Amino acid sequence: MNTGVAVRADDVSRTFASPAGDVHACVGIDLAVHAGELLVVRGASGAGKTTLLNLLGLLDRPTSGRVLLGETDTTDLDEDALARLRRDHLGFVFQSFGLIPVLSAAENVELPLRIAKTDPAERADRVAEALSMVGLEGHAEQRPAELSGGQQQRVGIARAIVTRPRTLIADEPTGQLDSRTAATVMDLIGDLVHAQGLAAIVSTHDPLLVARADRVLELHDGRISGGAVDDAGAAEDGLDADRAAHGTPPRTRTEARAQRSDP
Repeated sequence: MNTGVAVRADDVSRTFASPAGDVHACVGIDLAVHAGELLVVRGASGAGKTTLLNLLGLLDRPTSGRVLLGETDTTDLDEDALARLRRDHLGFVFQSFGLIPVLSAAENVELPLRIAKTDPAERADRVAEALSMVGLEGHAEQRPAELSGGQQQRVGIARAIVTRPRTLIADEPTGQLDSRTAATVMDLIGDLVHAQGLAAIVSTHDPLLVARADRVLELHDGRISGGAVDDAGAAEDGLDADRAAHGTPPRTRTEARAQRSDP
């Protein structure tokens, strides 16, 4: 499986002007996310999680620093070029599901392919494949109102992966779900990441979901305050920061556990 860097932030900061003064939403972020890695970003409300995801997802531009998508430095790209990168290489999952009520599940999933002007026969095959991957092959013709919250979010995930992106960006994807359904959705994202070799960046408040991550990033007042966390919850800040700085894939929970068990 490819373990190269899918998305990278180099000394990225984002400042917003306000009547009360500048708001430093992200400050000096250095981060590399690898293919096949599920990274969870956590922190209190206002910590900068959504701003960071918007920057990594090319929905916003940094005030300083640079964001690279694969080998592409996005700093000086115009809006059309950024839109093409988002369309071809990124998938987005939203807390509010973002489905169009009058369209069926299959039609909602198909939308990104229509925008990309994918051939109709290929569209049908890829929509069926995406719905099957999220376990909804039998619900293709149902509209959002006929689906449960968990099923609607699965449609949202299918829509995000139907274009076969390299990176998945999910901002509080389980925020409107009960804890059991949230865990199921997070497990699905993890399974897709590891099976398809995606890089996924997921923000959450929910500590129950953190155990499903390969790595956890703590944000506090727009700054990184923690590195990777293994399945025992122990911080691995120094080692993983050093590995990321040198382009080396960070340790997953499995790797960290294996290293602790070595004599």
